[in-house]
Amino acid sequence: MQRTAPLETIADAIRKERERHGISLAELARRAGIAKSTLSQLESATGNPSIETLWALAVVLDVPFSRLVDPPAAPVQVLRAGEGLALQSEHSPFSGTLIAACPPGARRDLHVITGEPGSPRLAHAHIRGTTEHLIVTAGRWRAGPQGGEVELAHGDYIRFPGDQAHAYTALEPGSAAVLIMEYV
Repeated sequence: MQRTAPLETIADAIRKERERHGISLAELARRAGIAKSTLSQLESATGNPSIETLWALAVVLDVPFSRLVDPPAAPVQVLRAGEGLALQSEHSPFSGTLIAACPPGARRDLHVITGEPGSPRLAHAHIRGTTEHLIVTAGRWRAGPQGGEVELAHGDYIRFPGDQAHAYTALEPGSAAVLIMEYV
């Protein structure tokens, strides 16, 4: 199976979802709080999207994040360590890689996230009803709803509402975690 280049996948998905909503490029950019030129570049597969940009688009389009970044997959999928499209944060030493998207009808996405000590990754509220599950696999994190973050060590788990502002801060070099986004 030949895989579509990540930027082409993102471009096709954004265009499809925008057209499904019946809104113009300018209107989607306005609602998502991004420049029209940025959205135009994304739809032409020439942009370099950040996590924040794609999350903003997913919220406005009312779709799981994975709908924008993950092409349809074969029944058996192997993703080797270090593979996958790692998207960087614009504001903190944080990256996220979508590992597995929900099949049609289900509403959950699986990510691996990594971080280094520094600025927190501040996340806006996701679509209504989103719950986040985080399992620390290396290092230590402070994560949870903004103002109610909890310190977590290797092996610790937290569940919190993802439909309100929240944050992730790596507290040790090489911190990593598995993040499960559950959508209602």
